[in-house]
Amino acid sequence: MAKLFEPFTVRNVTFKNRIVQAPMCMYSSHHEDGKVEDWHKTHYASRAVGQIGLIIVEATAVHPQGRISAQDLGIWHDNHIDGLAEIVRLMKQHGAKTGIQLAHAGRKATVKGDIFAPSPIAFSENSKTPNQMTADQIEELIQDFKAATIRAKKAGFDVIELHAAHGYLINSFLSPLTNKRTDEYGGTAENRYRVLREIIDAVRSEWEGPLFVRISAHDYAEGGMTAEQYVEMTKWMKEQTVDLIDVSSGGVVLANIDVFPGYQVTFSETIKQGTDIETGAVGLITTGIQAEEILKNNRADLIFLGRELLRDPYWAFKAAKELRTEIQVPKQYERGWLF
Repeated sequence: MAKLFEPFTVRNVTFKNRIVQAPMCMYSSHHEDGKVEDWHKTHYASRAVGQIGLIIVEATAVHPQGRISAQDLGIWHDNHIDGLAEIVRLMKQHGAKTGIQLAHAGRKATVKGDIFAPSPIAFSENSKTPNQMTADQIEELIQDFKAATIRAKKAGFDVIELHAAHGYLINSFLSPLTNKRTDEYGGTAENRYRVLREIIDAVRSEWEGPLFVRISAHDYAEGGMTAEQYVEMTKWMKEQTVDLIDVSSGGVVLANIDVFPGYQVTFSETIKQGTDIETGAVGLITTGIQAEEILKNNRADLIFLGRELLRDPYWAFKAAKELRTEIQVPKQYERGWLF
């Protein structure tokens, strides 16, 4: 069997294959209340029918001011639990394991009102200038992640991923380009990591299951973070019992990024080998052969697909044919998948 379709176990959770739907914002909570709507139920369930091993629900805000847009999903209130539990049920009935990405947009939030960041630096000339977070607000943030973890557990998710990438709040603490603080949350790498350390500890106080962290392994700007520099931080994550690093890149500042097939895979390889931790590769991975090469050459342990699963929710079937591997077929689709 192709490695792409081998089971993969993290703690007590086994994915039926190594294909992961990466979290992708749907901007579809149209009542601006952060609640699940019909679109989410259709979107996530269809990828489960398509035999994806792990489906991670989009960036879900732990605080209303932490939404990327006013149409984002939320997990800041108990009234979000039922809707999230429903999409978990729909995904699981088709054999997928389920994850949720807990997030705070920080200075990239576009909601009304004040926005927050480690330092008062706007993302762009068209963006609002954020308020620098106080120590009390940082403590509230940590408690927001803890409360969101409790709600995710009640909703029945198998995996939690912390969004520490793409220039959102946690990422902006980690990068020296956006963190200019002079207190215990700024300056040295250890200080810049402190907020993530405290969030992980808070999450782990309530969560024993698989814990992933998505990072931006390269800032693509002078003075910014690189994958080699991130190894120090990912070693700290491993010590804190993080199970897997979802390795993305960019987004913390405006930058010209040379995008090509698999352009982020080398970052995954650097983190995996330098930290001795399991990683997920993401970024213009579009074919089964490409995914198999990444896994067989030990460059990553899981394949995270984004846009490709927007184009084709049944990508797993196409990849299995490409790799001459038989996979489970939904009974209702046997006529189309087998003949």
